[in-house]
Amino acid sequence: MSITVGQKAPNFNLPDQDKNMVSLEGLKGKNVVLLFFPAAFTGVCTKELCQTRDELAFYNGFNASVYGISVDMPFSLGKFKELNAITFPLLSDFNKEAITAYDVRNENFAVGLKGVAKRASFVIDKEGVVRFAEVLPNPGDYPSFDGIKKALESLK
Repeated sequence: MSITVGQKAPNFNLPDQDKNMVSLEGLKGKNVVLLFFPAAFTGVCTKELCQTRDELAFYNGFNASVYGISVDMPFSLGKFKELNAITFPLLSDFNKEAITAYDVRNENFAVGLKGVAKRASFVIDKEGVVRFAEVLPNPGDYPSFDGIKKALESLK
C-alpha cells in the first residue's frame, strides 16, 4: 500500500555507511527527509545526492535530518559517500525491508535487476507523520526538490 501524506511513517532500523544503526523512531523530535534511490554510482542518483549535499544548509535550517536509502551494502555506500563528498548518512536497505514498508520496491529496474528502490522522497515531521510523499515511476526522473522544500517550510 502506498505511503500517503498524513499517515504515520513506517519505522525502519538500517545500518549507515559506517555500520551504525539508524531508526526512524530514534529520530523523533526532528524533521526527516528520506531519499530512496536505486543504486550508488549511477548518474541520476549521483546528481540527486550531490545536489542534496550542496543544499544541506537549507535542510539543516529546518531541523531536518536527511538520509539517502538504497539496497547497496554499507561498504559500497561508504565508498560512494567518500568519492562524492556526501555530507549526510546513507542507509543500506540490503534486506529490502524499508523499500517494502514504504512501497517503493522496483521489481524491474534495468538489465533484469529486481528489487532495488524506486526513486522516492518523503518528508516526515517531528512526530513521525508523512508530510510529503513522491514516488517516481521512472528511475531516470528527478525528484521534486521544490516539493520537499515547501513541505519543510510548512513545518515551521
